[in-house]
Amino acid sequence: MVQMPLVMTTLFAASEIAPEACTGGLGEVLAALPRFVAEHGSGTHAVAVALPGYPSLMEGATPLDVHFSLPVGDTQQPVAIFERTQPDGTQLLLIHNEALFGRPGIYGDGTAPYPDNALRFIFFSRAVVELAKRMEPSPDILHLHDWQTALIPTLVREQNLPFRTVLTIHNLAFQGSFPGHDFALTGLSSRWMQPDGLEFYGALNLLKGGILTADAITTVSEVYRKQILTPEGGCGLHGVLASRLSQLHAIPNGVDPVRWNPETSPGLASPFSAATRSGKLICRSALLSELNLHPNPESPVFAMMGRLADQKGLDLLLPLLPRMLSSDARLVIAGDGDPALHRELLAACRQHPHKLAFLPTWDKHFPQRLFAGADVLLVPSHFEPCGLAPLQALRFGTPPIAHGTGGLLENLTDFDPASGSGNSLLYFADSSAALWDAIVRSTLLFQNQHLWQKLLLNAMQAQFSWERSVALLNSIYHRLVPTR
Repeated sequence: MVQMPLVMTTLFAASEIAPEACTGGLGEVLAALPRFVAEHGSGTHAVAVALPGYPSLMEGATPLDVHFSLPVGDTQQPVAIFERTQPDGTQLLLIHNEALFGRPGIYGDGTAPYPDNALRFIFFSRAVVELAKRMEPSPDILHLHDWQTALIPTLVREQNLPFRTVLTIHNLAFQGSFPGHDFALTGLSSRWMQPDGLEFYGALNLLKGGILTADAITTVSEVYRKQILTPEGGCGLHGVLASRLSQLHAIPNGVDPVRWNPETSPGLASPFSAATRSGKLICRSALLSELNLHPNPESPVFAMMGRLADQKGLDLLLPLLPRMLSSDARLVIAGDGDPALHRELLAACRQHPHKLAFLPTWDKHFPQRLFAGADVLLVPSHFEPCGLAPLQALRFGTPPIAHGTGGLLENLTDFDPASGSGNSLLYFADSSAALWDAIVRSTLLFQNQHLWQKLLLNAMQAQFSWERSVALLNSIYHRLVPTR
């Protein structure tokens, strides 16, 4: 008798997915990884993605006959499950609760985080576990992402459920730390609010609990895996991570070649490729026109995209703006987050009209238009676990100026004019002076179009495939579920 291959089922759970509900790399990964896991399995791996039912995701979703309620603290929270199929065929399972997720922002209103984020994401984690119990076939793997779902491995352990859990840390700096009294929302027995559980210096730390109880832990680059095991990079959790060292793996992120493709991305003023790059000049002019910036600058069009947060190095860039924009350069900054940085950027726009544009919000195709139209992407991050934006920008012929740290060191190589090798412009001192030197270097290179075009070609030919990453991840899955 011929045995048919058994199907492994993985339920991903996260708080973001691109492009509809996304603040950065987490959402980009969830938009690609599940599909590549399913494709790599050649029909032997079924996947679904559990997400909060944000308004942007509920459009086009259909209700399933799955309803229940959860006692969370002193509230009774209703749950309705909706289903939505993405254009690539990925199944989304949306946990609908209008009071908690029917809001304009994912984590806050643009001025501050929502004060009930502990309730929102503890509820979400508990609802994911209840959903998994009701799925048919039952999931083999629950693959969780960041602190918003890090409670799930502890819930699985507490309830002695048959699921195996994988927790991916995209950024250790965000840990889901809340006042100790919020522990009551978890529904866990009090034994978990101890130093060897979710308690961390008197506070509730959701990520710590996930690290201690997940069957496997992954992070997004080998350099970052090593950094988070040190006191300098471990954000207080290096000892906790060291205690799970044998379960801590590096799985590098890839770039979706369909979503990030200058030949086919919707909304570009002109398609282009590594072989025919003339369309990039058309996209450059279109970007400047769209943002009401003066046209045809002789210096580069610089761009920066990501959260407005201390990590991203805006404190290094802001003092340089007067010098940078005194020449014939343009700068576009797209991002939202810290209200103080938001105000500083608005003030800078008033000081440099038609040279500087700041976008706290944008439509879902703007990142592709930005990368297609910009000449250089600024990545002055103080630390960077992976850095997906520079990898996406490379596909559009936009080399990054990047601080050589974390995952950036694994994927970006410094351009050498003598040999013509390298896809980026790297600097290594975490300072405004070093960033300025790299900006000057890019401007001088830009004036030598022979060298600049070589750098652009290198950028567009760089490959960051998901296939190798998925193969590494599947090896972890199969160790956890060996009968598959």
